[in-house]
Amino acid sequence: MHNIKCWQALTRYCFCSVAFCVCINLFSTVLFNTAFAYSVEPQNDISQISEINLKEHWQQIEKKGRNQNVYFHAWGGDPQINAYIQWVAQQVKAQYQITLHHVKLSDTSEAVSRVLAEKSANNHNQGNVDLVWINGANFATMAQHSLLLKGWADKQPNFIYTDSEHNPAVTLDFGVPTQGMESPWGQASLTFYYDQLASNNPPRSLYELLRWSKKNPGRFSYPKPPDFLGMSFLKYALVVLHQQNSLLAQNQLYSQATAQNTEQTLKPLWAFLDELHPNLWRKGKHFIQSGVEMRRLVDDTELSLAFTFSAPEVPAAVKRYDLPYSIRSYAMDDGSLSNTHFVAIPYNASHQQGAQLVANFLLSPKAQAYKQQADIWGDRSVLISSTLNSEQQALFKTQKPHPSALPFNSIKSTLSEPHPSWVEAITQGWQTRYGVTP
Repeated sequence: MHNIKCWQALTRYCFCSVAFCVCINLFSTVLFNTAFAYSVEPQNDISQISEINLKEHWQQIEKKGRNQNVYFHAWGGDPQINAYIQWVAQQVKAQYQITLHHVKLSDTSEAVSRVLAEKSANNHNQGNVDLVWINGANFATMAQHSLLLKGWADKQPNFIYTDSEHNPAVTLDFGVPTQGMESPWGQASLTFYYDQLASNNPPRSLYELLRWSKKNPGRFSYPKPPDFLGMSFLKYALVVLHQQNSLLAQNQLYSQATAQNTEQTLKPLWAFLDELHPNLWRKGKHFIQSGVEMRRLVDDTELSLAFTFSAPEVPAAVKRYDLPYSIRSYAMDDGSLSNTHFVAIPYNASHQQGAQLVANFLLSPKAQAYKQQADIWGDRSVLISSTLNSEQQALFKTQKPHPSALPFNSIKSTLSEPHPSWVEAITQGWQTRYGVTP
């Protein structure tokens, strides 16, 4: 009997020992696989760095980022912006020995598609896109598919100048929290301009624009979507058309576009365009392709009224003789669609450290002040003056503005961008109703 009990105890002991060994083996396997996974796919979330280690972290970024080639994928359709990026390239070359390559895009979605294709091909650490100039809709797409480096933007030394605690615009992109995946670069608002020799009383609101177009047929138009500028005009119109509606209806614009809410929300826009289009350039049967083409039609006196999302573009064009001296800029009284634009780093960027050094330089008072000059780019700074010392503030002092420039403090109210999902909803609806072969 005693021997039987001993045998049972020994059996239980052996069983427990075997079970324990199995557990240890499984744990080791999981641990190994996890470590292997992280060795294949780079660490792409640095949001947990403590304040104590922040200085040391940035020193490592500077050490590793020097001498790198950084491929900056950015829209290349404006000569002023292209020239500014070349100036940035000169600055980071001198400061960090970084060679900055401007990969010129006709649309940001080109870069998004490339990164998405690389992820599908399991290319997790040798991506071709190091830095990308991005807008709200493309940011939402990249964030949704985990295509962006996380938690780096607010770790930059120059990010402190944005005063993000009291300036939420630098941490929201089309109302979507950036969560450190984007670094703010500039601010822009929808600005209208007109030829005062052709019209001395331009429309000051959306409804006045409709009346003005009826009195001045063929003198106004807008680029067809999905062009960014044309889409900006349509979003401005949509937001204004809902201003008199219930708060619930207005809030739909800042929520996800769905099959249930799209038809009712966009109905006022289609009704407005149905009335506007017969009075547009070429009676709304043909639409221009871009803001550059719209500006050229103003210069050719075919259009008397146009708009841009970069107010300093207007005086710069006048100085280049791309627009007549009689051009004047203004902001609509019913609000100006405004947003902050950003740069981001894909999760699989080959040169993440170099890209962070470039992004941090873009946020420097020197770079922001230079970019804000009307004859350079004129893009509004994202830095808050109170965070700068007197020497840094002096960089932003400008001479007397050009007569065609947007008057200081002329924007009476700003309109927030709708949720990014409305871009696709508007584009599809517009193509269904008004799409024509150019």
